[in-house]
Amino acid sequence: MLKRIPVSNLVTGMYIHEFCGTWMEHPFWRTRFLLDSGKDLQRIRDSGIAELWIDTAKGLDLPSGRSVEEVEVETDASLQAVAEAPVRPAKRVALEDEIGRATQLCARSKKAVMAMFNDARMGQAVDIAQAGELVEAISASVLRHPNALISLARLKNSDEYTYMHSVAVCALMIALARQLELDEEQVREAGLAGLLHDIGKMAMPMEVLNKPGKLTDPEFATMREHPQAGADILLGGQQVSALVLDVCLHHHEKFDGSGYPHRLAGEQISLLARMGAVCDVYDAITSERPYKSGWAPAEAIRKMAEWKGHFDERVFHAFIKTVGIYPLGSLVRLESGRLGVVVEQDARALLTPKVKVFFSSKSKAPIPQQVIDLGKPSSQDKIVGRESAEQWGFRNLDELWSGLPARRGSYFD
Repeated sequence: MLKRIPVSNLVTGMYIHEFCGTWMEHPFWRTRFLLDSGKDLQRIRDSGIAELWIDTAKGLDLPSGRSVEEVEVETDASLQAVAEAPVRPAKRVALEDEIGRATQLCARSKKAVMAMFNDARMGQAVDIAQAGELVEAISASVLRHPNALISLARLKNSDEYTYMHSVAVCALMIALARQLELDEEQVREAGLAGLLHDIGKMAMPMEVLNKPGKLTDPEFATMREHPQAGADILLGGQQVSALVLDVCLHHHEKFDGSGYPHRLAGEQISLLARMGAVCDVYDAITSERPYKSGWAPAEAIRKMAEWKGHFDERVFHAFIKTVGIYPLGSLVRLESGRLGVVVEQDARALLTPKVKVFFSSKSKAPIPQQVIDLGKPSSQDKIVGRESAEQWGFRNLDELWSGLPARRGSYFD
């Protein structure tokens, strides 16, 4: 039986099933193992992870732990409350009209960020004017259709992760800032902060930054220095605002005070840094890495909703409204038994997106592709669950929502 428990109640002899947090927060290659070492217990406590899942069938039990069913009921209630809250409608162009422009912008952005970050690695000042122009272009794309560039940037391969992650977080920050109804100057600041939040990684040793496997404890400690290194780089250039600098320094802080580098909590963390924490984590856990497959978008949203104390709840709920409970590209199962990919959000109702169905879970066979608008009164179907493309053996699902050909290498070369 699986139970979720606080790390403070963890003892040796328990079997760890999953950490409640991203794999970037702990130095363990495995996420499922018998905890038989006091040293490993201390490493977990030092990581800042607040909760985890244990398997009582494989190790010691904790009677007060929470069952899967209890957690699911709480998470469902939380997501339902967000789904029922009013969503600010926005005019947008059709997704297919923006995909082409967004693909070209991603390619241009990747080259620009690579140049800026390489300048930083060489000790040269970052071209903030160029960064500002890039933010304006990304902002314009997000305004035309918020999900196009955000979803495309998620398709990066592991070799371009560092650069395209910055582009993705920039776009997510802009979309979230508008959802929070910040003024346009703050929207630009949020975008610039997202673009530069990880620039401190350019001060990290290349063999650590590009390591294709899990980091050792010393390497993990080194990588946790990147927020301070980034702040030092930006402070030396004296061209960015205190808000942008603050996001760079504090985007790994957590609302409950268990983050780093300064263990800030609650309102001690600036609004933009709280936004940065959500956007950074979402893109990281939905991206492919050399040593870890990315989570599906809908799975990522659900897991993030379970991590109590990690995020500012108000900011996280606004983020869900931005990307959806079933973000673009999510594989879902309908009540009819059909499987489909989410191809468009309904801004008025997060639980009724447009879905392109293509497979029957009953007959285990492909069916004619058809786009169904679940938000129409005439629709007789509804989403009843998330599905794993890996478990079904589906490949190249991204073709169904993006219209792009099957990827060979990178979409952004």
